Amino acid sequence: MEDPKLILEQNIRDLNDQIPQMNENIATVKANLIMLQKEAGRNEKLIVELTSKIKSAIQANRDDIAEGYALQLEKAKENFAHTKDQLVFAEKAYEKAIKVKKVFMREKDRKIQEAKEALRASERAEWQSKIADTLEQFEVGGLDQTHDEMINRLNERTAKNEARMELALDGIDTETMEIEANAEKIRAQSLVEQFKLEMGESSGSIKIDEETVSEEAPKKSVGNKEKS
Repeated sequence: MEDPKLILEQNIRDLNDQIPQMNENIATVKANLIMLQKEAGRNEKLIVELTSKIKSAIQANRDDIAEGYALQLEKAKENFAHTKDQLVFAEKAYEKAIKVKKVFMREKDRKIQEAKEALRASERAEWQSKIADTLEQFEVGGLDQTHDEMINRLNERTAKNEARMELALDGIDTETMEIEANAEKIRAQSLVEQFKLEMGESSGSIKIDEETVSEEAPKKSVGNKEKS
């Protein structure tokens, strides 16, 4: 399938390539016009010279010479008339060529401008297509999909671990552990009570000793008085 972009680029080159050929054709038409103008000028000058020579020959009573010039004059007038017709055609052809060139240049510029705008639009479309492809890759196989997939994996892993924990807890004899813990607590309380009892007996003996000491003290003071 032909690429419109390549065709438009080729059309632009072809339009620009036609300008030198057109200028060359116009130059040829103008050269022909200038040649006919010069030829018409020479014929006109020749007619004037021949007319003058005929008059001079007649004045000199040389009709024979005047007759020869008259034939040349007749031929010169025919050539001049023919050249004038060609000159008129050449002038019209040159004017036409100039108008054609102006129309061509205007149309060329318009088509080239349209082609360039279309090419720029095509480049923008290609760029937008690449951006769209990139965005689509992000949406389909990029960060979004990876993000959701990783979250799902973590959620599954968390659920599995929680299930394992529940199964592990269900497999443990918690009642036995509670009984043992209560037994340990009761034993600890018993030890504390035993310590309390021992500490109570010790404090009772200390009180008895203190009372004995207080009773002996007055006796010693009375004895001292007697000695005095």
